[in-house]
Parts: sequence; C-alpha cells; structure tokens
Amino acid sequence: MRRREFIASVGGAAVWPLAANAQQQSGKLPTIGFLGADPSAFAPWTAAFVARLGELGWIDGRTVAIEYRWSEGRKERYAEIAAEFVRLKVDVIVTVGSAVPTVRQATATIPIVFAVAIDPVGSGLVASLAKPGGNITGLSLQATHLAGKRLEILRELIPQLRRLAIVYNAGNDQTVLEMSETEAAAKTLNLDVARLEIRGTQDIAPAFEALNPHADALYVVVDQLVVANLMRILTFALATRLPMIFSTRDFVRSGGLMSYGPNYVELFRRSGDYVNRILRGAKPADMPVEQPTKFELVLNLTTARALGVTVPEAFLLRADDVVE
Repeated sequence: MRRREFIASVGGAAVWPLAANAQQQSGKLPTIGFLGADPSAFAPWTAAFVARLGELGWIDGRTVAIEYRWSEGRKERYAEIAAEFVRLKVDVIVTVGSAVPTVRQATATIPIVFAVAIDPVGSGLVASLAKPGGNITGLSLQATHLAGKRLEILRELIPQLRRLAIVYNAGNDQTVLEMSETEAAAKTLNLDVARLEIRGTQDIAPAFEALNPHADALYVVVDQLVVANLMRILTFALATRLPMIFSTRDFVRSGGLMSYGPNYVELFRRSGDYVNRILRGAKPADMPVEQPTKFELVLNLTTARALGVTVPEAFLLRADDVVE
C-alpha cells in the first residue's frame, strides 16, 4: 500500500467513529456549508478542498455532508445563503474573504473559514493573524503587498507600459484595498492609472467602453464578482488587445497573459485542514491565519503571441509555469 493511501485509510478509520457518533447524537452527518461564486470557475478549488477532506477521512455523503451554494457574483446572495446555512445548522462555513462580512452578520457562533482573503486584518475580518478571535479564521493571500511586485513584472514584459487600467469591484472593501495599493505602486513607477469600477455584471461592458484613452495593460483585482464574470472580462480585454495580470494561475489557463501570487488550489486544499480541526473540536479564535510562503509566476505564451508581446528568454526561464 502506498504511503498516501495508508495515511488516508488511517485518517478515515480515526475520524469515522467521531462522525458516526455525531450522526447518532444529532441524526445527521456533520455538515459543511460551502459558499462560492460559480461551480465551473470554482471546480479546481472545490476539488482540492474535497480531496484533502477525503485524505483526512471526511467523505462527502459518508462521514460528512457538503452543502454547496453559489452567489453567481451577486453580493445580495451572500445574506440569503448565509441565512440558509444558519437554518440548516451547518457545523462550519467555508467561503472567501469578500463574503465573510455578510456571513458573520448571520452567525457569531458557526465557525467560518475563508479559503482566500486579500487582507484579512486590514479589512477587519480578524483581529490579528496570530489570534483571529471570534468565529473566523482562514488563509491570507497577502495580495495587497504583492501589487508592486506584479507591476514590476508587468513592466518588465511590457517595457512600453505607461498607462495601467485596474478593474475591480468597487462594492468590496477588500478589492478596494488592493486597488488602492496597486494605484500607489503604479505612481511610484510613474504610471498613469485608469480605474474600471464595477459593482455588477451590467457594469463590465460600460467600464471597458469608457476606457479612453486606451491603456497599455490591465490589472485584474480578483474577487467573486470577477470570478463569476471571468470569461466576459477576458473577452473584452482580449478584444482591445490588453495584456492582463492576475493574482492566480487559474485565470492564465483561461486566456489571461500572466499571474503572480500564491496557488489558489493549494489554499483551498489547506482550508480542508482548517475544517478538519474544527470538526474535531478546535476553535477558530485559536487557529492563526495562515500566510502563503510560495508565489508563482505563470505565463500564457499563446496569449502573448496573440497580443504581439515578445517574451525574452530570461523571462521564460524565470516562470514557474508556461501555458502553451
């Protein structure tokens, strides 16, 4: 038996009595409420989350139940879904940082794990990284601190960069923080900035149409609204031949030019460890927020060629992954 299979089987054996006992006492399996933006866009992330749970013995439908709900990028859905999770009496809620402020208004007792959050301290999700306090914990993206690095990489690949467009959800405090950090970093590089504010799907087309004069590149601040409308944003950007930089590799595989940041798949996988500990009795207040230690540079060479972007050999060699 391979080592991973052995660990998974031992983990399953260890947790099964706990789950069975919980089921006997409550009449139902321990339940996880999972709130995301879109099932298709979230597919690689939910797969990583479920796989990690399985390794720890939590099998959907056998030792645990997972209730998936999708916001479709609409902020008003957060309150509806959170209220439903409270009615269902789920044991833990897994979501992303942008949804947490609304979800915590619905419950101060059900543990909440954010798989990704731009700046959990700066946006007030937790008291501190070491001691989150309350019923919330999870994984930080450190996204605001990476804005300057992304712009340096972007200008290295596009030396003619003079005007930067930033598309972001103006209704999300976390993305506003990252936008502000990006704008400040752009000024230090003597770049002009054009803000593309969106608050809903209906704002995307007008935002791009109003981009005048044309920008040299596009910085995409990722949140649930952007995830739910990724293909729409990609279509507009590619139609106007705008090179794009993201915080995660997943959007580069869909056609974006490049990304620099932590691996979202790994972050969602790690959120499975948080959920495991909570289902075993740990309290979110005592679980430090984890910060990423590895950042990836990913480039889509096919998109670069389509946009007429010349990629130096040295840049290719630095990339952690090249999509062709």
